[in-house]
Amino acid sequence: MPRICVIDRSETVLPGSSPDTEAESTVEIVAEEPVITASWPAESTVSSSRLDRAIWGAGEVLRRHWMLALLIAGGLLLRVVTQFAYEPALLFIDSKKYLYGTDFNLGAWGSFDPIGYTLLVLKPVLIFTNLGFVAVLQHVLGLGMAVALYVLMLRRGVVRWLAALAVAPVLLDAYQLNAEQTIMPDVLFEALVVAGIVLLLWRPRPALAFVILAGLALGTSAPVRQVGEALILPALVYVVAAARDWRTRLLHGAVLTVCFALPIVGYMGYSKVVLHYGFQMSSMGDAYLYGRAAHAADCATLTLPPDEQVLCPTPAQALKFGVDGLVNNPDSPRVEYAVDVRQGVPDYNLPQQKQFAYAVIKQQPMRVIGDITRDSIKIFALTRNTVEGDTPIKRWQFQNVYPTFPPGITAKGSHSATNLFAAAGGGGKARVRRPLAVGLRFYQLHGGYTPGPVLLLGLLLGLAGIFTFGRRRDPANLSLACLLVTGSAVAVLLGADLYEFSWRYQLPALVTLPIAGAFGATAIAQQLRNRRERKAAPVAPVEELMVAESEQVS
Repeated sequence: MPRICVIDRSETVLPGSSPDTEAESTVEIVAEEPVITASWPAESTVSSSRLDRAIWGAGEVLRRHWMLALLIAGGLLLRVVTQFAYEPALLFIDSKKYLYGTDFNLGAWGSFDPIGYTLLVLKPVLIFTNLGFVAVLQHVLGLGMAVALYVLMLRRGVVRWLAALAVAPVLLDAYQLNAEQTIMPDVLFEALVVAGIVLLLWRPRPALAFVILAGLALGTSAPVRQVGEALILPALVYVVAAARDWRTRLLHGAVLTVCFALPIVGYMGYSKVVLHYGFQMSSMGDAYLYGRAAHAADCATLTLPPDEQVLCPTPAQALKFGVDGLVNNPDSPRVEYAVDVRQGVPDYNLPQQKQFAYAVIKQQPMRVIGDITRDSIKIFALTRNTVEGDTPIKRWQFQNVYPTFPPGITAKGSHSATNLFAAAGGGGKARVRRPLAVGLRFYQLHGGYTPGPVLLLGLLLGLAGIFTFGRRRDPANLSLACLLVTGSAVAVLLGADLYEFSWRYQLPALVTLPIAGAFGATAIAQQLRNRRERKAAPVAPVEELMVAESEQVS
Protein backbone atom coordinates (compact mmCIF):
# COMPACT_ATOMS: atom_id res chain seq x y z
CA MET A 1 0.00 0.00 0.00
CA PRO A 2 1.29 3.48 -0.75
CA ARG A 3 2.01 5.77 2.14
CA ILE A 4 0.43 9.23 2.13
CA CYS A 5 2.85 11.85 3.34
CA VAL A 6 1.52 15.31 4.02
CA ILE A 7 4.07 18.05 3.54
CA ASP A 8 3.03 21.25 5.32
CA ARG A 9 4.49 24.41 3.80
CA SER A 10 2.30 26.77 5.84
CA GLU A 11 5.32 28.48 7.36
CA THR A 12 6.98 29.08 4.03
CA VAL A 13 5.59 32.12 2.22
CA LEU A 14 6.34 32.18 -1.47
CA PRO A 15 6.60 35.45 -3.40
CA GLY A 16 3.21 36.71 -4.53
CA SER A 17 1.22 34.46 -2.21
CA SER A 18 -0.38 34.87 1.16
CA PRO A 19 -0.18 32.68 4.19
CA ASP A 20 -3.84 31.74 3.85
CA THR A 21 -3.39 30.51 0.34
CA GLU A 22 -0.23 28.65 1.23
CA ALA A 23 -1.98 26.94 4.14
CA GLU A 24 -3.94 24.87 1.64
CA SER A 25 -1.09 22.48 1.36
CA THR A 26 -0.62 20.18 -1.49
CA VAL A 27 -0.81 16.48 -0.72
CA GLU A 28 1.96 14.48 -2.35
CA ILE A 29 1.94 10.74 -2.81
CA VAL A 30 5.25 9.12 -1.95
CA ALA A 31 5.84 5.49 -2.66
CA GLU A 32 6.80 3.65 0.50
CA GLU A 33 9.78 1.34 0.45
CA PRO A 34 8.96 -2.17 1.57
CA VAL A 35 9.72 -2.89 5.22
CA ILE A 36 12.46 -5.47 5.69
CA THR A 37 11.83 -7.75 8.62
CA ALA A 38 14.90 -8.76 10.65
CA SER A 39 15.86 -12.33 9.92
CA TRP A 40 18.38 -12.83 12.75
CA PRO A 41 18.10 -12.72 16.54
CA ALA A 42 18.41 -9.44 18.36
CA GLU A 43 21.39 -10.76 20.27
CA SER A 44 23.42 -10.88 17.06
CA THR A 45 22.76 -7.21 16.52
CA VAL A 46 24.01 -6.48 20.02
CA SER A 47 27.12 -8.61 19.52
CA SER A 48 27.79 -6.98 16.16
CA SER A 49 27.38 -3.58 17.75
CA ARG A 50 29.87 -4.44 20.49
CA LEU A 51 32.35 -5.76 17.95
CA ASP A 52 31.97 -2.62 15.88
CA ARG A 53 32.57 -0.46 18.93
CA ALA A 54 35.64 -2.50 19.82
CA ILE A 55 37.02 -2.17 16.29
CA TRP A 56 36.32 1.56 16.18
CA GLY A 57 37.85 1.95 19.65
CA ALA A 58 41.01 0.09 18.62
CA GLY A 59 41.21 2.18 15.49
CA GLU A 60 40.91 5.36 17.51
CA VAL A 61 43.69 4.20 19.87
CA LEU A 62 45.95 3.44 16.91
CA ARG A 63 45.14 6.80 15.36
CA ARG A 64 45.98 8.68 18.54
CA HIS A 65 49.11 6.67 19.30
CA TRP A 66 50.25 5.88 15.78
CA MET A 67 53.90 6.64 16.46
CA LEU A 68 54.07 4.18 19.36
CA ALA A 69 52.19 1.62 17.27
CA LEU A 70 54.80 1.88 14.51
CA LEU A 71 57.65 1.55 17.01
CA ILE A 72 56.04 -1.48 18.67
CA ALA A 73 55.51 -3.08 15.26
CA GLY A 74 59.19 -2.56 14.46
CA GLY A 75 60.28 -3.84 17.86
CA LEU A 76 58.04 -6.88 17.58
CA LEU A 77 59.39 -7.71 14.13
CA LEU A 78 62.99 -7.43 15.37
CA ARG A 79 62.22 -9.71 18.31
CA VAL A 80 60.60 -12.34 16.12
CA VAL A 81 63.63 -12.29 13.83
CA THR A 82 65.98 -12.58 16.82
CA GLN A 83 64.04 -15.48 18.32
CA PHE A 84 64.23 -17.46 15.09
CA ALA A 85 67.82 -16.45 14.29
CA TYR A 86 69.35 -17.98 17.43
CA GLU A 87 67.51 -20.97 18.84
CA PRO A 88 66.63 -21.82 21.49
CA ALA A 89 68.49 -18.87 23.08
CA LEU A 90 71.93 -17.30 23.31
CA LEU A 91 74.43 -18.25 26.01
CA PHE A 92 77.20 -16.17 27.54
CA ILE A 93 80.07 -17.51 29.62
CA ASP A 94 78.35 -16.27 32.81
CA SER A 95 75.11 -18.01 31.81
CA LYS A 96 76.51 -21.17 33.41
CA LYS A 97 76.53 -19.43 36.79
CA TYR A 98 72.79 -18.98 36.57
CA LEU A 99 72.03 -22.34 35.00
CA TYR A 100 74.07 -24.25 37.58
CA GLY A 101 74.29 -21.75 40.41
CA THR A 102 72.72 -24.10 42.96
CA ASP A 103 74.22 -27.33 41.64
CA PHE A 104 77.01 -28.17 44.06
CA ASN A 105 78.18 -31.10 41.94
CA LEU A 106 79.56 -28.72 39.32
CA GLY A 107 82.10 -27.12 41.62
CA ALA A 108 83.68 -24.19 39.81
CA TRP A 109 80.44 -23.34 38.02
CA GLY A 110 78.63 -22.71 41.28
CA SER A 111 77.67 -19.06 41.35
CA PHE A 112 79.57 -16.51 43.39
CA ASP A 113 77.26 -13.71 42.23
CA PRO A 114 73.63 -13.25 43.32
CA ILE A 115 71.39 -15.78 41.57
CA GLY A 116 68.04 -14.08 41.97
CA TYR A 117 67.61 -14.54 38.20
CA THR A 118 67.88 -18.30 38.68
CA LEU A 119 65.35 -18.35 41.49
CA LEU A 120 62.82 -15.95 39.93
CA VAL A 121 62.97 -16.93 36.25
CA LEU A 122 65.01 -19.97 35.29
CA LYS A 123 63.83 -22.48 37.85
CA PRO A 124 60.10 -21.60 37.62
CA VAL A 125 60.17 -21.62 33.80
CA LEU A 126 62.11 -24.87 33.56
CA ILE A 127 59.50 -26.62 35.67
CA PHE A 128 57.04 -26.29 32.78
CA THR A 129 59.08 -25.71 29.60
CA ASN A 130 62.59 -25.11 28.26
CA LEU A 131 65.10 -22.31 27.92
CA GLY A 132 63.67 -21.18 24.60
CA PHE A 133 60.64 -19.87 26.47
CA VAL A 134 62.94 -17.82 28.73
CA ALA A 135 64.04 -15.82 25.69
CA VAL A 136 60.42 -15.35 24.62
CA LEU A 137 59.52 -14.16 28.12
CA GLN A 138 62.37 -11.65 28.08
CA HIS A 139 61.24 -10.30 24.72
CA VAL A 140 57.76 -9.81 26.17
CA LEU A 141 59.31 -7.96 29.10
CA GLY A 142 61.11 -5.66 26.67
CA LEU A 143 57.86 -4.73 24.93
CA GLY A 144 56.04 -4.44 28.25
CA MET A 145 58.61 -2.01 29.65
CA ALA A 146 58.14 0.27 26.65
CA VAL A 147 54.34 0.29 26.99
CA ALA A 148 54.45 0.85 30.77
CA LEU A 149 56.85 3.78 30.48
CA TYR A 150 54.84 5.31 27.62
CA VAL A 151 51.59 5.16 29.62
CA LEU A 152 53.37 6.62 32.65
CA MET A 153 54.72 9.56 30.67
CA LEU A 154 51.32 10.34 29.14
CA ARG A 155 49.77 10.17 32.59
CA ARG A 156 52.30 12.71 33.88
CA GLY A 157 51.82 15.18 31.03
CA VAL A 158 54.44 14.27 28.42
CA VAL A 159 53.18 14.77 24.86
CA ARG A 160 52.59 11.62 22.81
CA TRP A 161 55.33 12.07 20.23
CA LEU A 162 57.99 12.74 22.85
CA ALA A 163 56.88 9.77 24.98
CA ALA A 164 57.06 7.52 21.92
CA LEU A 165 60.57 8.70 21.07
CA ALA A 166 61.66 8.13 24.67
CA VAL A 167 60.74 4.43 24.54
CA ALA A 168 62.20 3.88 21.06
CA PRO A 169 65.62 2.81 22.44
CA VAL A 170 64.27 -0.10 24.44
CA LEU A 171 62.16 -1.19 21.47
CA LEU A 172 64.75 -0.94 18.69
CA ASP A 173 68.23 -1.08 20.22
CA ALA A 174 70.05 -4.20 18.96
CA TYR A 175 72.06 -4.56 22.17
CA GLN A 176 68.78 -4.73 24.07
CA LEU A 177 67.56 -7.41 21.65
CA ASN A 178 70.75 -9.38 22.22
CA ALA A 179 70.30 -9.19 25.99
CA GLU A 180 66.70 -10.36 25.72
CA GLN A 181 67.77 -13.40 23.69
CA THR A 182 70.57 -14.29 26.14
CA ILE A 183 70.19 -16.34 29.31
CA MET A 184 71.39 -13.55 31.58
CA PRO A 185 69.72 -11.43 34.30
CA ASP A 186 69.93 -8.01 32.61
CA VAL A 187 66.39 -7.83 31.24
CA LEU A 188 64.82 -8.94 34.52
CA PHE A 189 66.87 -6.28 36.30
CA GLU A 190 65.65 -3.61 33.88
CA ALA A 191 62.04 -4.74 34.34
CA LEU A 192 62.28 -4.48 38.14
CA VAL A 193 63.77 -1.00 37.90
CA VAL A 194 60.98 0.08 35.53
CA ALA A 195 58.35 -1.44 37.82
CA GLY A 196 59.68 0.53 40.79
CA ILE A 197 59.78 3.79 38.83
CA VAL A 198 56.27 3.35 37.40
CA LEU A 199 54.80 2.52 40.81
CA LEU A 200 56.38 5.53 42.51
CA LEU A 201 55.47 7.98 39.74
CA TRP A 202 51.97 6.68 38.96
CA ARG A 203 50.56 9.37 41.22
CA PRO A 204 52.16 12.75 41.99
CA ARG A 205 52.09 11.72 45.64
CA PRO A 206 52.56 7.93 45.88
CA ALA A 207 50.11 6.11 48.14
CA LEU A 208 51.39 3.77 50.83
CA ALA A 209 50.47 0.65 48.81
CA PHE A 210 52.52 1.91 45.86
CA VAL A 211 55.46 2.65 48.14
CA ILE A 212 55.33 -0.91 49.47
CA LEU A 213 55.21 -2.49 46.02
CA ALA A 214 57.93 -0.20 44.67
CA GLY A 215 60.19 -0.99 47.60
CA LEU A 216 59.77 -4.72 47.02
CA ALA A 217 60.41 -4.38 43.27
CA LEU A 218 63.54 -2.26 43.68
CA GLY A 219 64.80 -4.41 46.53
CA THR A 220 64.34 -7.56 44.46
CA SER A 221 66.57 -6.06 41.77
CA ALA A 222 69.61 -6.40 44.08
CA PRO A 223 69.61 -10.23 44.22
CA VAL A 224 69.28 -10.14 40.42
CA ARG A 225 72.17 -7.70 39.95
CA GLN A 226 73.94 -6.49 43.04
CA VAL A 227 74.21 -2.92 41.76
CA GLY A 228 70.48 -2.66 42.50
CA GLU A 229 71.44 -1.92 46.11
CA ALA A 230 72.24 1.64 44.99
CA LEU A 231 68.59 2.29 44.06
CA ILE A 232 67.55 2.83 47.66
CA LEU A 233 69.06 6.34 47.71
CA PRO A 234 67.08 7.98 44.83
CA ALA A 235 63.91 6.13 45.81
CA LEU A 236 64.15 7.20 49.45
CA VAL A 237 64.86 10.82 48.54
CA TYR A 238 61.86 10.82 46.22
CA VAL A 239 59.27 9.39 48.63
CA VAL A 240 60.40 11.75 51.39
CA ALA A 241 60.29 14.80 49.11
CA ALA A 242 56.94 13.86 47.56
CA ALA A 243 55.13 13.28 50.86
CA ARG A 244 52.60 15.84 52.09
CA ASP A 245 53.82 16.28 55.68
CA TRP A 246 56.49 15.07 58.07
CA ARG A 247 54.41 12.24 59.46
CA THR A 248 53.85 10.87 55.98
CA ARG A 249 57.51 11.35 55.13
CA LEU A 250 58.63 9.31 58.11
CA LEU A 251 56.07 6.59 57.41
CA HIS A 252 56.80 6.28 53.69
CA GLY A 253 60.55 6.47 54.20
CA ALA A 254 60.51 3.73 56.84
CA VAL A 255 58.17 1.50 54.84
CA LEU A 256 60.22 1.88 51.66
CA THR A 257 63.44 1.04 53.50
CA VAL A 258 61.99 -2.06 55.15
CA CYS A 259 60.39 -3.34 51.94
CA PHE A 260 63.60 -2.66 50.02
CA ALA A 261 65.64 -4.58 52.59
CA LEU A 262 63.37 -7.63 52.78
CA PRO A 263 64.41 -9.28 49.48
CA ILE A 264 68.07 -8.49 50.13
CA VAL A 265 68.14 -9.90 53.66
CA GLY A 266 66.08 -12.88 52.51
CA TYR A 267 68.58 -13.69 49.77
CA MET A 268 71.53 -13.28 52.15
CA GLY A 269 69.87 -15.77 54.48
CA TYR A 270 69.38 -18.13 51.53
CA SER A 271 73.06 -17.72 50.65
CA LYS A 272 74.11 -18.70 54.15
CA VAL A 273 71.70 -21.56 54.82
CA VAL A 274 71.30 -23.14 51.36
CA LEU A 275 74.30 -22.07 49.29
CA HIS A 276 76.74 -22.05 52.24
CA TYR A 277 78.43 -18.95 50.81
CA GLY A 278 77.92 -16.92 53.97
CA PHE A 279 75.47 -14.15 54.91
CA GLN A 280 76.34 -11.99 51.90
CA MET A 281 75.16 -11.03 48.44
CA SER A 282 78.36 -11.95 46.60
CA SER A 283 81.84 -13.21 47.31
CA MET A 284 83.44 -11.23 44.47
CA GLY A 285 83.26 -7.72 45.89
CA ASP A 286 86.86 -7.62 47.11
CA ALA A 287 88.13 -9.08 43.84
CA TYR A 288 86.52 -6.38 41.69
CA LEU A 289 87.60 -3.72 44.16
CA TYR A 290 91.14 -4.97 43.68
CA GLY A 291 90.75 -4.88 39.89
CA ARG A 292 89.63 -1.24 39.88
CA ALA A 293 92.32 -0.14 42.36
CA ALA A 294 95.10 -2.02 40.54
CA HIS A 295 94.05 -0.54 37.20
CA ALA A 296 94.21 2.99 38.61
CA ALA A 297 97.30 2.62 40.79
CA ASP A 298 100.69 4.23 40.22
CA CYS A 299 102.76 1.46 41.75
CA ALA A 300 105.98 3.48 41.62
CA THR A 301 104.71 5.87 44.30
CA LEU A 302 102.68 3.47 46.42
CA THR A 303 103.84 2.56 49.90
CA LEU A 304 103.00 -1.12 50.39
CA PRO A 305 104.23 -4.00 52.54
CA PRO A 306 106.24 -6.64 50.68
CA ASP A 307 103.42 -9.21 50.57
CA GLU A 308 101.16 -6.70 48.75
CA GLN A 309 103.72 -5.28 46.32
CA VAL A 310 103.52 -8.39 44.14
CA LEU A 311 99.83 -7.59 43.55
CA CYS A 312 100.64 -4.35 41.79
CA PRO A 313 100.56 -4.69 37.97
CA THR A 314 102.99 -3.02 35.64
CA PRO A 315 101.61 -0.19 33.42
CA ALA A 316 101.70 -2.59 30.47
CA GLN A 317 99.69 -5.20 32.38
CA ALA A 318 97.13 -2.66 33.54
CA LEU A 319 96.66 -1.40 29.98
CA LYS A 320 96.44 -4.88 28.48
CA PHE A 321 94.21 -6.60 31.02
CA GLY A 322 91.92 -3.78 32.10
CA VAL A 323 89.79 -4.21 35.21
CA ASP A 324 88.14 -7.40 33.99
CA GLY A 325 91.45 -9.01 33.05
CA LEU A 326 93.11 -8.04 36.32
CA VAL A 327 90.32 -9.94 38.07
CA ASN A 328 89.85 -12.94 35.78
CA ASN A 329 92.84 -13.35 33.48
CA PRO A 330 95.03 -16.29 34.62
CA ASP A 331 98.16 -14.22 33.93
CA SER A 332 97.17 -11.28 36.14
CA PRO A 333 99.20 -10.63 39.32
CA ARG A 334 96.18 -11.41 41.47
CA VAL A 335 95.67 -14.90 40.10
CA GLU A 336 99.39 -15.73 40.01
CA TYR A 337 99.77 -14.57 43.60
CA ALA A 338 96.77 -16.59 44.71
CA VAL A 339 98.14 -19.74 43.12
CA ASP A 340 101.62 -19.25 44.55
CA VAL A 341 100.61 -18.72 48.16
CA ARG A 342 98.02 -21.49 48.20
CA GLN A 343 100.20 -24.05 46.47
CA GLY A 344 98.28 -24.23 43.24
CA VAL A 345 94.77 -23.71 44.63
CA PRO A 346 93.26 -20.36 43.55
CA ASP A 347 91.81 -18.25 46.33
CA TYR A 348 89.86 -15.24 45.14
CA ASN A 349 89.29 -13.70 48.54
CA LEU A 350 92.80 -13.14 49.83
CA PRO A 351 92.89 -10.45 52.54
CA GLN A 352 95.98 -8.97 50.88
CA GLN A 353 93.92 -8.00 47.82
CA LYS A 354 91.46 -6.07 49.96
CA GLN A 355 94.26 -4.36 51.87
CA PHE A 356 96.00 -3.49 48.61
CA ALA A 357 92.79 -1.90 47.24
CA TYR A 358 92.28 0.15 50.39
CA ALA A 359 95.88 1.34 50.27
CA VAL A 360 95.44 2.58 46.68
CA ILE A 361 92.16 4.34 47.52
CA LYS A 362 93.71 6.01 50.56
CA GLN A 363 97.01 7.06 48.98
CA GLN A 364 95.87 7.81 45.43
CA PRO A 365 92.17 8.74 45.59
CA MET A 366 92.30 11.12 42.61
CA ARG A 367 93.76 8.42 40.37
CA VAL A 368 90.89 6.11 41.31
CA ILE A 369 88.30 8.85 40.73
CA GLY A 370 89.87 9.72 37.39
CA ASP A 371 89.90 6.07 36.34
CA ILE A 372 86.20 5.71 37.16
CA THR A 373 85.35 8.98 35.42
CA ARG A 374 87.09 7.95 32.20
CA ASP A 375 85.06 4.75 32.17
CA SER A 376 81.74 6.36 33.08
CA ILE A 377 81.78 8.83 30.16
CA LYS A 378 82.35 6.11 27.55
CA ILE A 379 78.61 5.56 27.35
CA PHE A 380 78.20 8.98 25.70
CA ALA A 381 80.45 8.17 22.73
CA LEU A 382 78.86 8.53 19.30
CA THR A 383 79.72 4.96 18.29
CA ARG A 384 80.03 1.73 20.23
CA ASN A 385 83.73 1.02 20.47
CA THR A 386 86.12 -0.48 22.98
CA VAL A 387 89.69 0.42 23.79
CA GLU A 388 92.48 -1.83 24.97
CA GLY A 389 91.65 -3.25 28.37
CA ASP A 390 87.86 -2.88 28.02
CA THR A 391 85.60 -5.89 28.10
CA PRO A 392 85.19 -6.73 24.38
CA ILE A 393 81.96 -5.35 22.99
CA LYS A 394 81.68 -8.26 20.57
CA ARG A 395 80.38 -10.31 23.46
CA TRP A 396 77.12 -8.37 23.12
CA GLN A 397 76.98 -8.25 19.35
CA PHE A 398 75.11 -10.65 17.09
CA GLN A 399 77.39 -13.07 15.26
CA ASN A 400 76.92 -14.90 11.96
CA VAL A 401 77.49 -18.20 13.77
CA TYR A 402 76.46 -19.36 17.21
CA PRO A 403 78.82 -17.55 19.64
CA THR A 404 81.21 -19.53 21.82
CA PHE A 405 83.35 -18.54 24.80
CA PRO A 406 86.09 -21.15 25.27
CA PRO A 407 86.75 -22.93 27.52
CA GLY A 408 83.36 -22.43 29.18
CA ILE A 409 81.24 -22.65 26.03
CA THR A 410 82.73 -24.40 23.02
CA ALA A 411 81.52 -25.34 19.54
CA LYS A 412 81.84 -29.08 20.21
CA GLY A 413 82.42 -31.42 23.09
CA SER A 414 81.02 -31.64 26.59
CA HIS A 415 80.97 -27.85 26.99
CA SER A 416 79.15 -27.15 23.74
CA ALA A 417 76.04 -25.01 23.83
CA THR A 418 73.93 -27.94 22.64
CA ASN A 419 75.07 -30.12 25.55
CA LEU A 420 74.52 -27.26 27.97
CA PHE A 421 70.94 -26.83 26.77
CA ALA A 422 70.32 -30.56 27.10
CA ALA A 423 71.74 -30.63 30.63
CA ALA A 424 70.06 -27.44 31.82
CA GLY A 425 66.49 -27.92 30.68
CA GLY A 426 66.24 -28.63 26.99
CA GLY A 427 65.24 -26.48 24.07
CA GLY A 428 66.91 -28.47 21.36
CA LYS A 429 70.17 -28.09 19.49
CA ALA A 430 71.91 -24.72 19.48
CA ARG A 431 71.39 -23.48 15.94
CA VAL A 432 71.60 -20.33 13.85
CA ARG A 433 69.57 -19.29 10.83
CA ARG A 434 72.37 -17.54 9.03
CA PRO A 435 70.40 -15.13 6.79
CA LEU A 436 68.53 -13.76 9.81
CA ALA A 437 71.72 -13.59 11.88
CA VAL A 438 73.56 -11.74 9.12
CA GLY A 439 70.72 -9.24 8.88
CA LEU A 440 70.66 -8.64 12.63
CA ARG A 441 74.42 -8.16 12.75
CA PHE A 442 74.30 -5.68 9.88
CA TYR A 443 71.49 -3.78 11.61
CA GLN A 444 73.41 -3.67 14.90
CA LEU A 445 76.71 -2.54 13.45
CA HIS A 446 75.24 0.07 11.11
CA GLY A 447 73.14 2.26 13.33
CA GLY A 448 70.83 -0.16 15.15
CA TYR A 449 71.77 1.19 18.57
CA THR A 450 71.18 4.29 20.66
CA PRO A 451 73.97 6.85 20.05
CA GLY A 452 75.76 8.15 23.12
CA PRO A 453 74.83 11.82 22.52
CA VAL A 454 71.15 10.86 22.78
CA LEU A 455 71.78 9.41 26.23
CA LEU A 456 73.83 12.46 27.20
CA LEU A 457 70.98 14.75 26.13
CA GLY A 458 68.59 12.71 28.26
CA LEU A 459 70.89 13.03 31.26
CA LEU A 460 71.32 16.79 30.87
CA LEU A 461 67.58 17.39 30.41
CA GLY A 462 66.83 15.19 33.41
CA LEU A 463 69.29 17.13 35.57
CA ALA A 464 67.87 20.43 34.33
CA GLY A 465 64.34 19.26 35.06
CA ILE A 466 65.25 18.69 38.72
CA PHE A 467 65.74 22.44 39.12
CA THR A 468 62.31 23.37 37.76
CA PHE A 469 60.62 22.88 41.12
CA GLY A 470 58.04 25.54 41.78
CA ARG A 471 55.72 25.78 44.69
CA ARG A 472 56.38 22.97 47.15
CA ARG A 473 52.65 22.27 47.37
CA ASP A 474 52.31 21.59 43.66
CA PRO A 475 52.34 17.77 43.41
CA ALA A 476 52.06 17.77 39.62
CA ASN A 477 55.47 19.39 39.18
CA LEU A 478 57.79 17.03 37.32
CA SER A 479 60.98 18.05 39.10
CA LEU A 480 60.66 15.14 41.54
CA ALA A 481 59.98 12.73 38.68
CA CYS A 482 63.21 13.93 37.07
CA LEU A 483 64.98 13.44 40.39
CA LEU A 484 63.83 9.82 40.71
CA VAL A 485 64.48 8.70 37.14
CA THR A 486 67.77 10.57 36.68
CA GLY A 487 68.95 9.53 40.13
CA SER A 488 68.13 5.89 39.40
CA ALA A 489 70.06 6.05 36.13
CA VAL A 490 73.13 7.59 37.77
CA ALA A 491 72.99 5.16 40.70
CA VAL A 492 72.86 2.07 38.50
CA LEU A 493 75.33 3.17 35.82
CA LEU A 494 77.88 4.78 38.11
CA GLY A 495 77.49 1.97 40.65
CA ALA A 496 78.55 -0.53 37.98
CA ASP A 497 81.36 1.68 36.66
CA LEU A 498 82.86 1.92 40.14
CA TYR A 499 84.02 -1.64 39.64
CA GLU A 500 84.20 -2.23 35.91
CA PHE A 501 83.08 -0.74 32.62
CA SER A 502 81.17 -3.03 30.30
CA TRP A 503 78.67 -2.22 27.58
CA ARG A 504 76.44 -4.82 29.14
CA TYR A 505 76.29 -2.75 32.33
CA GLN A 506 75.13 0.29 30.33
CA LEU A 507 71.87 -1.35 29.21
CA PRO A 508 69.75 0.18 32.04
CA ALA A 509 70.44 3.57 30.44
CA LEU A 510 67.97 2.63 27.70
CA VAL A 511 65.04 2.56 30.15
CA THR A 512 66.10 5.51 32.31
CA LEU A 513 67.99 8.29 30.54
CA PRO A 514 65.55 8.81 27.61
CA ILE A 515 62.67 8.83 30.09
CA ALA A 516 64.53 11.32 32.27
CA GLY A 517 65.04 13.49 29.20
CA ALA A 518 61.34 13.40 28.30
CA PHE A 519 60.34 14.38 31.84
CA GLY A 520 63.00 17.06 31.94
CA ALA A 521 61.98 18.60 28.61
CA THR A 522 58.33 18.61 29.70
CA ALA A 523 59.18 20.19 33.06
CA ILE A 524 61.23 22.93 31.36
CA ALA A 525 58.46 23.61 28.83
CA GLN A 526 55.87 23.86 31.62
CA GLN A 527 58.04 26.28 33.55
CA LEU A 528 58.55 28.51 30.50
CA ARG A 529 54.83 28.44 29.73
CA ASN A 530 53.97 29.39 33.31
CA ARG A 531 56.37 32.31 33.18
CA ARG A 532 54.85 33.60 29.97
CA GLU A 533 51.36 33.32 31.43
CA ARG A 534 52.39 35.24 34.55
CA LYS A 535 53.91 38.00 32.45
CA ALA A 536 50.86 38.19 30.20
CA ALA A 537 48.38 38.30 33.09
CA PRO A 538 46.84 41.82 33.50
CA VAL A 539 47.81 43.65 36.67
CA ALA A 540 44.85 45.10 38.56
CA PRO A 541 45.05 48.85 39.38
CA VAL A 542 45.94 49.80 42.93
CA GLU A 543 42.51 51.37 43.46
CA GLU A 544 40.73 48.11 42.59
CA LEU A 545 42.96 46.14 44.95
CA MET A 546 42.22 48.58 47.80
CA VAL A 547 38.46 48.32 47.16
CA ALA A 548 38.65 44.53 47.11
CA GLU A 549 40.54 44.47 50.39
CA SER A 550 38.06 46.83 52.05
CA GLU A 551 35.15 44.66 50.90
CA GLN A 552 36.82 41.57 52.38
CA VAL A 553 37.37 43.37 55.72
CA SER A 554 33.77 44.57 55.85
